[in-house]
Amino acid sequence: MVLRALIVDDEKPARDELAYLLGLHADIEISQADCAARALAAIEGDKPDLVLLDIRMPGRDGFDVLREAGRFAHVPLFIFVTAYDQYAIAAFEQNAVDYLLKPVSPERLAVSLDRARRRLEEGRQGLPDALGSLLAGMGRGAPLARIAVERHGRIGLLPAADVVLIEADDKGVSALTDQGRLPCHGLPTLTRAEERLAGQPFFRANRAVLVNLERVAELSPWVGGKYLLVMDDADRTEVTVSRNRVRDFKERLGL
Repeated sequence: MVLRALIVDDEKPARDELAYLLGLHADIEISQADCAARALAAIEGDKPDLVLLDIRMPGRDGFDVLREAGRFAHVPLFIFVTAYDQYAIAAFEQNAVDYLLKPVSPERLAVSLDRARRRLEEGRQGLPDALGSLLAGMGRGAPLARIAVERHGRIGLLPAADVVLIEADDKGVSALTDQGRLPCHGLPTLTRAEERLAGQPFFRANRAVLVNLERVAELSPWVGGKYLLVMDDADRTEVTVSRNRVRDFKERLGL
């Protein structure tokens, strides 16, 4: 049986190395995608059996691919190619989804492929449920509809629509709201905030800022291939979209 494998990684050397290792197996048919958007298009259109997925990618990351792929009629088997620690790896194993640690060894890849072959031979019926269990097991939790912030010594709950942006600095994570800048409660990192706000209109504009796309008032190309956003708060706060995130930003806005 031919196993159709899709490699998803934003770094070409990593894709090429994995493609070389997969090419050592005669029954593997290989395709590649360098971002979440192309990965999702390939999953929906080409219907690969197996997706070897990098988690950390600019813009929409591997978690976005997982979440959105769960809505397709065809759900592939996912293998993570990751640098996550042992606790996350345990979550992968508990949900019957394999993992590969970078740098990938040929021996470990062979084990993963054997597992994939066995799962696919057993049938595809359980794959959507396994995908849902994976997302829960990764500690992503339920998406947030409201954001906990600290204000006047108390914890308040703000609708996500009232948050202009969320920013991380050396003091922690804070939310810019129409009432001012407030410390976030229960969101220790910007990455955690991004994960918990999945399904809300927030976008990782750069390493330090999540913007509410519904609160973007203006946007324009800027130097170095970046974009400059003007938010709709009273101060007309400006945010830079990193060059490597511009493509995903424009896709999110349908530009």
